[in-house]
Amino acid sequence: MKKKGISTAMLFIILFGIVSLFSDMTHEGASSIRGAYLTVLGASAGTIGFISGLGELVGYSMRYVFGKITDKTKKYWTMVIFGYVLDILAVPALALVGENGWLAASLLLVVQRMGKAIKKPAKDTIMSFAASQEGVGKSFGIQEMLDQIGAFLGPVFLYLVMLFKTEGSTFEIYRTCFAFLAIPGFITILFLFYTKMKFPNPERFEPESKREEPFKMKKSFIYYIAGISFFAFGFIDYSIIIMHITKNFTAGNIQTSNLINSGTIPLLYAGAMLVDAIAALIFGHIYDKNGVKALVISTIISAPFSIFIFGFKSIPALLFGLVLWGIGMGAQESILKAAVTSMVPKENRATGYGIFESSFGFFWFLGSWLLGVMYSISIPIMIIISMTTQLLALPLYLKVVNTK
Repeated sequence: MKKKGISTAMLFIILFGIVSLFSDMTHEGASSIRGAYLTVLGASAGTIGFISGLGELVGYSMRYVFGKITDKTKKYWTMVIFGYVLDILAVPALALVGENGWLAASLLLVVQRMGKAIKKPAKDTIMSFAASQEGVGKSFGIQEMLDQIGAFLGPVFLYLVMLFKTEGSTFEIYRTCFAFLAIPGFITILFLFYTKMKFPNPERFEPESKREEPFKMKKSFIYYIAGISFFAFGFIDYSIIIMHITKNFTAGNIQTSNLINSGTIPLLYAGAMLVDAIAALIFGHIYDKNGVKALVISTIISAPFSIFIFGFKSIPALLFGLVLWGIGMGAQESILKAAVTSMVPKENRATGYGIFESSFGFFWFLGSWLLGVMYSISIPIMIIISMTTQLLALPLYLKVVNTK
């Protein structure tokens, strides 16, 4: 009996996943030391929270605009390629900032997020065309798994760079790390153009709707947007987490110096990204079987991460908290995109992604800023705000389940 080969839709999903793998190796490698780098450059906790949140605000809020442009022009690949190039170039450019150049570094981080804003609605939309043929939860789960393998390899890559770059100040070591991230960045662009050459019209994967209707916000979509906004507000940015680890676990602490130190910091992020990859695949499959209920399960599991990361000065508690944080990241990256595919018709999907991601980014910005400020004022209050707002998303997710 002849074996059935891989479908063209799945081949596209895997190829695009490989693009994401090298892309995430680039900018998530940068994320693993971003908070520590900004600290070395002279930025405060509040500043880091603000910059991280502002980057997310720009990166998400502009997605509505670029989503509308994508739906209107149908120039999916143009938007994807331009966004990727901007996103990828901004990362190694961080190696060029001066020793006190936290402002220049911050601007580059915002530029990088603008690149994501340009590419993301178009990227998710063409992914959704193929995903609609293979199961949206499974497809976005596979894509996120490959994405997060890159996010795992990026920090490991920087760890190896740090092993060989032993001379110089911390600033010089970090700057060398950013320069080396140009390598996976270049590979990203090569795979991107290869994927475009092989699949110039990915919109053909999904049949056209029988009748074209103007975009309309369904009640279920409104409840969904409200739910993910609460979740985004309370989900603490990794820049704040890594700053906390740097201050409490690596600054002259003899007991933790062998396991957690400035050299192993990228590996912590790598571990969280590995958990993210596994969680994305698992919760993607759960979504295909149970719909938005999968988000309820993942949120209940991940919401307490801040207690373990910020509430104890214990390595086992910290590591457990990072595992929970990784589960939350993996679930949101796979399920959130899959849910939009299920709720928004093909002809308006980039707009739907734009609305979803703009709201997500706006509340991520507010949360990152507030939680960054609260870190300096009262860590217990920061933990309470983080947990409470994430759990407030649960009744809204349940509303989505019960609303047509």
